[in-house]
Amino acid sequence: MSNDPAAPAVSTSKGRIGGLDTLRGIALIAMASYHFTWDLEMFGYLDPGTATQGLWRLYARGIASSFLFLAGFSIYLAHRRGIQWTSFGKRFAMVAGAALLISIATYFAVPDGWIFFGILHNIAVASLIGLIFLRLPMVVTLVGAAAALIAPIYLSSDAFNPIWLSWIGLSTTPPRSNDYVPLLPFLGPFLLGLAVSQFVTPRGWLDRFRKPSARRDIFALFGRHSLLFYIVHQPVLIGIVYLASLIVPPPPVDQVEAYKKSCEAGCMQQQNGLELCQSFCGCTLEKLQAESLFDPMMANALVPDQQTKIGEIAAQCSQTVQ
Repeated sequence: MSNDPAAPAVSTSKGRIGGLDTLRGIALIAMASYHFTWDLEMFGYLDPGTATQGLWRLYARGIASSFLFLAGFSIYLAHRRGIQWTSFGKRFAMVAGAALLISIATYFAVPDGWIFFGILHNIAVASLIGLIFLRLPMVVTLVGAAAALIAPIYLSSDAFNPIWLSWIGLSTTPPRSNDYVPLLPFLGPFLLGLAVSQFVTPRGWLDRFRKPSARRDIFALFGRHSLLFYIVHQPVLIGIVYLASLIVPPPPVDQVEAYKKSCEAGCMQQQNGLELCQSFCGCTLEKLQAESLFDPMMANALVPDQQTKIGEIAAQCSQTVQ
């Protein structure tokens, strides 16, 4: 049985498509490499903001999109002749349950950046939406994919900024989270994968690939057990970096400079100018220190009331520098 966060097991009377397992495995290794960069940054081996800027940011988006594309592609393969409710329900419960477990664990481990809607949450919700498109024409699915991709550009609103709505992806201020993969625009790659599968599968173009992957194909092995890989890989990587920090400690970090770099990088990602971002981050830094919130924030030790206060400070400073 496959533990796959990206898709149902693709198994038909004509045989399993081993190539899809290999592609998922490659995506998993790419994801692990990105998370390893994030871990190195967390322990102070890389500058703050490294994993969320420039090419690394694009790399992360590409990885998430590849998982969702494969999920959409595979859901049509598995249910094109009719929804198999038992298998779908079982796999949905596995993915949604793992997503809930990750949310609970990160809420207590890193409350300032807990994962309330990451890649697994997105896959679970997108899979439910995907059921609607299984019997629709491919053109309709493509239109849905395009609409999902452009919706945040035209429909974003401050009304979606509260955390209970920000999972949709229409907020103007992205929330703090260590893995934020909102429904929009990332429903787009899922529906695009479904549309491509709707086109190629009925034409028999996949038949030549219906063969098991090679026994020594380590990527395919990871791909067949990707849910397990996803759950386990970060504790393993963090453990490795932690052990390395005991042997070769990272250089001391100036917390104030680290905050300024991270804050300014995040601000400029929202298409704000450098001068405005410097003013905003200077304002928040001053208020955080005055309220004795800076040290617990940098230590990821904030309690809910303190998180609310930080949100208020950010809103105040945003109004001040406008």
